[in-house]
Amino acid sequence: MSGPAEPSSPILRAPRWARSGVWFLLVGGAAALTHLGVFVWLTQASTLWPEIANAVGFGVAFVVSFVGHRWLSFADAGTGVVQSLWRFGATALAGFACNEVVFMLLHRGVGWPGLPALIAALSVAAAQTFVLGRFWAFKR
Repeated sequence: MSGPAEPSSPILRAPRWARSGVWFLLVGGAAALTHLGVFVWLTQASTLWPEIANAVGFGVAFVVSFVGHRWLSFADAGTGVVQSLWRFGATALAGFACNEVVFMLLHRGVGWPGLPALIAALSVAAAQTFVLGRFWAFKR
């Protein structure tokens, strides 16, 4: 008898780091779209300051992000769920602080409209979140 069948999906055949990266991008994209959707909805449906809408969007997207990263991006994490949650929470808050500073600088300082400023801020914070998530929150 031969060994187990070769996985048919290119993602499943890819090295572990590549699978982790693909899942990180997909989960991060889903979380970013969630964040953007909540932001747009709140800024159009209420009189909230854009910074508050950004914070609420972050809170909703945090749940999407943690669940997806814990069970997909970093499925082989060497930490328990509670430890990962605390670490990822700290990582996410650091990412949000970065996001909010970039957002406020672009929106209030430079005068960019809210949505483009938020997209730029999310992009800057994503790199920070990946590094901290990969090497600390979900340490292997």
